[in-house]
Amino acid sequence: MKQILKDIIISWDATPLPIIKERDTDLLKIFDKNIKKIIAVIGFRRVGKTFTLLDFAKKYGKENCIYINFEDERLPQRTETLTEFIEVLKELKGNKPLILLLDEIQEIDNWSTWARRINETTNYHLILSGSSSKLSSKEIPTELRGHSISLQIFPLSFKEFLRFKQVEAQNIPQSNLLNHLREYLFSGGFPEVVLSDEGLKPLIISEYYNTFVTRDIIERYKLRNPEALKDLLGLILNSRSYTYSKLANTLKSLGHKIGKGTVLKYMKWLESSFFLESLDVFSKNIKTRIQTPKKNYIVDNYFSYRLSNSKSENIGHLMEQLVFNELLRKKTKDPILEISYFKNVLHEEVDFVISSNKAPKEIIQVTYALKEFEINEREIKALIKAKEALNCQDLKIITWEFDGTISKNGQLITCIPLVKWLLE
Repeated sequence: MKQILKDIIISWDATPLPIIKERDTDLLKIFDKNIKKIIAVIGFRRVGKTFTLLDFAKKYGKENCIYINFEDERLPQRTETLTEFIEVLKELKGNKPLILLLDEIQEIDNWSTWARRINETTNYHLILSGSSSKLSSKEIPTELRGHSISLQIFPLSFKEFLRFKQVEAQNIPQSNLLNHLREYLFSGGFPEVVLSDEGLKPLIISEYYNTFVTRDIIERYKLRNPEALKDLLGLILNSRSYTYSKLANTLKSLGHKIGKGTVLKYMKWLESSFFLESLDVFSKNIKTRIQTPKKNYIVDNYFSYRLSNSKSENIGHLMEQLVFNELLRKKTKDPILEISYFKNVLHEEVDFVISSNKAPKEIIQVTYALKEFEINEREIKALIKAKEALNCQDLKIITWEFDGTISKNGQLITCIPLVKWLLE
């Protein structure tokens, strides 16, 4: 085992870093060598976590870092591997202070106990990465609470998408910019997909999906009924909202022997692997939040577009999902930000309520409209009802092209094109 670890470290030293495209997330800005905090880089598979680590190595100095991926098939996933890794480091590097960039370490038993010991008793700094929420601040093991911070990586934002495409938004006609937005809307923001030829994109996204289902759910949780999970995923990809009871009843109608408790467990697993985010209705009543259907959003639009059964493009929903994922990025930078949706007893609904410290600050409706007259009166009416119920004056409609204001019942509603909102 030690020889394999030596080979990995020697190979790291000898191999140049790959070409790394700049992302908005910069680990160097949150790293402080004078503070012993473990940094956990989390997110869905293939969103760019590994390249975030390598970008740090490039900026901090590759010679001051060691990168190792614990999904390497040569490495047994046992605690002894971690112990021997430190022994080999001491042999090869002496007492040199190093930044250890450790990918998918959460697959190894007792990793968190080991990480805390190394953080407290050596001169190494740890930056961990993984596609499981075991590393997130919400689920971090008890022994690491107060000793770590987590940073979530998402698929490319629209700004990053344009950067990867080497496009400067201010230097191209609006029609070209909208063409890029349409591509982003349907093909999403996985870095490899964005940089791939058109014919390869469906193959890549299918491989991502199959790997996620197999490794992050079925194998990780030792699932004995994978067909129920796959049908559940099919329901989620083809629905806009859900209750656990409704999902369980539908799966039963498909022949699965499954209860509400099992469905809830499966859904938590999907959220823990960052594939899915659920959105509660805005309400100060806990019972109302629990009983009202949750809205679901997928990590990347390409999954929704390629894997749903819908034969139509459904641009409105894809726009809504883009907006949600952008709001989620903002929430990671501002933890007191809260995202919910509005729905009243008349089933009038608004896509997003943005709150700060429980107080609604902004209400957002998303609709595919090129002109003002294309905005459905129902969307406007729901906004006004939400404003009255929540006592919030900042009303916004995110459109495809219409840019302006609408006055309704003495209330001004700001309309902003999606491309403009994403580039703000």
